[in-house]
Amino acid sequence: METYATALLYAIPFFIGLVLVEILYGHFVKKQMHNVMDTVSSLSSGLTNIVKDSLGLALVLVTYPYLVEHLAMVQIDATWVVWLIAFIAIDFAGYWNHRLSHHINIFWNQHVIHHSSEEFNLACALRQSISNVVGYFPLLLLPAAFMGVPAEIIAILAPVHLFAQFWYHTQHIGKMGWLEYIIVTPSQHRVHHAINPEYIDKNLGQILCIWDRWFGTFQEELDEVPPQYGVLKPAATWNPIVINFQHFWRLCMDAWRTKSIWDKIRIWFMPTGWRPGDVAKEYPISKIEDVYNFSKYKPEASTTLKGYTIFQLLFNTALLLFMFYNYSEIGFDNLLIFGGFVFLGIYGYTTLMDRKPYAALIETFRSIAGLALILVTGDWFGLNAFLPFGSYLIGLYFVITIFGGFYFTYAEKRVNESNLAN
Repeated sequence: METYATALLYAIPFFIGLVLVEILYGHFVKKQMHNVMDTVSSLSSGLTNIVKDSLGLALVLVTYPYLVEHLAMVQIDATWVVWLIAFIAIDFAGYWNHRLSHHINIFWNQHVIHHSSEEFNLACALRQSISNVVGYFPLLLLPAAFMGVPAEIIAILAPVHLFAQFWYHTQHIGKMGWLEYIIVTPSQHRVHHAINPEYIDKNLGQILCIWDRWFGTFQEELDEVPPQYGVLKPAATWNPIVINFQHFWRLCMDAWRTKSIWDKIRIWFMPTGWRPGDVAKEYPISKIEDVYNFSKYKPEASTTLKGYTIFQLLFNTALLLFMFYNYSEIGFDNLLIFGGFVFLGIYGYTTLMDRKPYAALIETFRSIAGLALILVTGDWFGLNAFLPFGSYLIGLYFVITIFGGFYFTYAEKRVNESNLAN
């Protein structure tokens, strides 16, 4: 985990830098594909996923090293051919994992966050799951394990394979000629994220598009069918933690409410979106019927609130980078506490973005807890050793957060009403 944390020290600024480049490019060519609140929500989702993964907060059913140790039929050396086989095996497994996520109710819950943005840009690529708390992906690598592909190769290629899926989340790159027949391109992935009937559940490949072409899930982007983005049951929130568990909560409620014992069991493994008949009739859920005419989620947000949310995003990103920089010295128990502060911070300011009346309470609770920790320990997880008076800076941040929570929850509304009255 420490190696992963070190890698993230470089990966996080790199990805955020590319998002900024896309924003600037969109501004200069007069074709902006970002809006502030959606992009902040997407980047915040990426932070929650990074915290969860860096702390190993998942139950792994079986690890790949265990599989290769017990199932390998031959021992092979790490030649370039083996590296190529390993890459193909990971991509093949990724295709089927992706396909399961789109077609099975319970698995959709761990993937819906990635599709929840109603925009399509590099930031939405960072909408990654925190609800995948049971790790089963190594089971899809059984062919590689049987062939004896070394665990070290898989460990190196897996994050590279994941990071290589970032670049094609953009609308600024058109079709790419002969590459369209080999790799997943932005055009193909726009189709994948679209909710148009022609595009639903298509283009499930991750790096190579050959799997879609072989298994019948390929769809070319059509000029006459412009992609529309999001999910058919809109998330209607900027809070990535809520989005991660919305579908699971709906499944729980349907399983509880249905009178059929059989439906209570099978709902988890039925096709995505399936609901028991009695529940669907009594508790209907609104869906987008016309993908070309629906209102995107856009609660009122002042320029000041947008600036404040950007400040919160940047400060929490800085906190996370320090956590990774000081990972081993902080220690696992304290890392859990540190991660909890980041999680609660993201929950707080994205709830504020949703204009929920209880947002100020969340922000205040977290800030008081942070100030109490600084008062008791005289430090912020060892920050003072790197930055003199660093804990005072964190303390000031918590004071600002309390003020911001109450201002944007209560005072700003009164100010706006007063200005309208005048």
